[in-house]
Amino acid sequence: MAVEAEPATPDPAETPLTFFGAEVQVARERCNIRREDLARAASCGYSLVAKIEAGKRTPSLNFARACDQIFPGADGLFERLWPLAMRYAFPPWFRRYLELEWKASSLRMFHPQLMPGLVQTESYARAVLRTGRPSNLEELVTGRIDRQRILERDRDPARLWLILNEAALTNVVGGRDVMHQQLGHLLRLSDVARHRVQVVPDIGQHHGWASPFGILSFPDDEDVVHVDGFPRGYVLAEPEDRTKASDAYDLLTALALSPDASAELITSIRKERYS
Repeated sequence: MAVEAEPATPDPAETPLTFFGAEVQVARERCNIRREDLARAASCGYSLVAKIEAGKRTPSLNFARACDQIFPGADGLFERLWPLAMRYAFPPWFRRYLELEWKASSLRMFHPQLMPGLVQTESYARAVLRTGRPSNLEELVTGRIDRQRILERDRDPARLWLILNEAALTNVVGGRDVMHQQLGHLLRLSDVARHRVQVVPDIGQHHGWASPFGILSFPDDEDVVHVDGFPRGYVLAEPEDRTKASDAYDLLTALALSPDASAELITSIRKERYS
């Protein structure tokens, strides 16, 4: 019988990820709970539990909640630790933006070619991220989907105003089934009263904006602008940059279809191309 070798014990203070994993292992062993039992409670595999305990895989929110349920006296500890561990699903340069994104009360976003991470389904996100051939694909997918909690959190969920080029609806990512699910998700999002989704129709003339960008607003602070780019995005906070971004977004809003007409276009493309 093949027996999986125990991973080398990492320094639990090395990163939040290794600290989270070490705490899971300590709690599990203290409670005499087998990895198989934790895996069953978290709806995952034995090997994933071992990798999380070794600090080699990023845990999902469901995994953290399962730990809180199966370990007596946890009292929500692992769900509280989980956001710290999740930061290591992202490159260091992106973590500052994540802090700003989480604090934002509203986001105005423009994406010309793809759905932004905040509205991607898991299948769509996996297909997009796989193109870069990352070694930590599942961690990246988990992290991207987790970001969407800002739109659904119990306290002060963020408002989203999203403008897409029609190309974002017709560029096929992951196949027809993935696109059918993705556009369905977009329609459900557009139906939430606090959100807005608009589409700039393809009328054969480019409007001039090629880079994805977003404007983050806060309850008690100035707006900031985030511009996606290669090899990394960047944040702008100067008044002149904020003004230019706001003017650009206003023009895009004027070029786009109304929210109702946009929903009709999304529905039509979903039916004609991806059903």
